[in-house]
Amino acid sequence: MANTKLKGHPVQLGGTELNLGDLAPKIALVAKDLSEKSVGGASGKYQIINVVPSLDTGVCATQTRKFNEKAAALPEVEVFVVSMDLPFAQGRFCATEGIENLTVLSDFRSKSFAQSYGMLLADGPLAGVTARAVFVVDPAGKIIYKELVPEITEEPNYELALGAIG
Repeated sequence: MANTKLKGHPVQLGGTELNLGDLAPKIALVAKDLSEKSVGGASGKYQIINVVPSLDTGVCATQTRKFNEKAAALPEVEVFVVSMDLPFAQGRFCATEGIENLTVLSDFRSKSFAQSYGMLLADGPLAGVTARAVFVVDPAGKIIYKELVPEITEEPNYELALGAIG
């Protein structure tokens, strides 16, 4: 199972580890209006799935803002941000930050995304939330890019993630 670090201290991940070439499980999450929205699976479009511990931290907010900016120029690409934040907090964040080019989704109800994608922090001070990662899923539902950020307090490599889209 893959690992990451929080401020230099190793943190274990729980769930099923996914790798390049695996089919991305289709998981229903909660949108900011409390409706259900699915990520993963075959959707006919590319999907960029940003996984963050909480939008209420500087690095997570920056990651979301940067993908929001870059998403505006991507036709036929759905961009998601998945966290354990409550949908109400996600909605306030998007309103305050002007986030309109991506969809924020919460895994707070069942942690099914975190478990199915191997992104649940199993120990450490943030146990129970998600690690920081980026998955790119092709239109057929196959994972074509994965970055588990080695240090949770650092940003992902935006260029590599966006470059994975043909």
